[in-house]
Amino acid sequence: MMLRTTGSKTRVAGAALAVALAATGALSACSSSKSGSKVVVGSAAFPENALLMEIYAQALEAKGISVDRKPNVGQRDVLYQQLKSDAITVVPEYNGALLAFLDKTNTSATTDAVDQAITAKLPSNLQILAPAAAEDNDSLVVTTALATKDNLKQISDLAPYAKDLVLGSAPEFKTRQQGLVGLKSVYNLDFKDFKALDNSGPQTVSALQHGDADIVDLYSTTPAIKTNGFVVLKDDQHLFGVQNVVPLVSKKNLPAAGVDALNAVSAKLDTPTLTGLLEQVATEKKDPADVAKAWLTSVGLNKK
Repeated sequence: MMLRTTGSKTRVAGAALAVALAATGALSACSSSKSGSKVVVGSAAFPENALLMEIYAQALEAKGISVDRKPNVGQRDVLYQQLKSDAITVVPEYNGALLAFLDKTNTSATTDAVDQAITAKLPSNLQILAPAAAEDNDSLVVTTALATKDNLKQISDLAPYAKDLVLGSAPEFKTRQQGLVGLKSVYNLDFKDFKALDNSGPQTVSALQHGDADIVDLYSTTPAIKTNGFVVLKDDQHLFGVQNVVPLVSKKNLPAAGVDALNAVSAKLDTPTLTGLLEQVATEKKDPADVAKAWLTSVGLNKK
């Protein structure tokens, strides 16, 4: 997600756009789908995205659609190429990070503006569907000890200290506007070094715990933030924008019923729900398939 304005959203405009996108998606998918083709749902290689993949897959299966799962494919660039080639039909995305991938210079900061900009950049065989209220945003995180020592509360507070700090994140964070590039241009921060780690996963958490990195990028729904008492620095200049969960789909093999199923998931999924579901998987070690099934059933999107 690299994916992924904190707290401020243009919900009315976003909702209107979502309806328009959903309607367009349904028509496009219906006209271009192949009868009998399997829908392939993929995911990036981190737990939340794999959980969302399972939610999408089960929601599609509940509509009688045949699904193949392709988990942990890799980074966004790999997934995107597989979508473009129709090797994958559906992937859970994060709209802000997706836009940063498609257009590194775009600074749109509201859900509707971001989604419009994405739609303008996608090739004709791809589209985004309705965004969920659920967001999982990039967050700069430090230990309580460092936050207390340097009185760190927001990202701008790093200005006197960044030159002596090692920042750790997934490799693509180094070249993204919503990453090191933006931290320099927006916050004027230059770090001592950058350490390439995983996508908000155990390697990143361990690096912060053991001092291999002084500050890391973790997704805001990561249970380890709460578990370890890490401190999230407020994005006071709104660098990371919005990061709504949104299905990115290839039109070729997705029937209209599949569009409806995925939009129904987005309509039910908010940030507290996503955080709670991920905690069940990451902290309580529950099977993602069981967590997805229980939630979909509870909101009427799966067979009991």
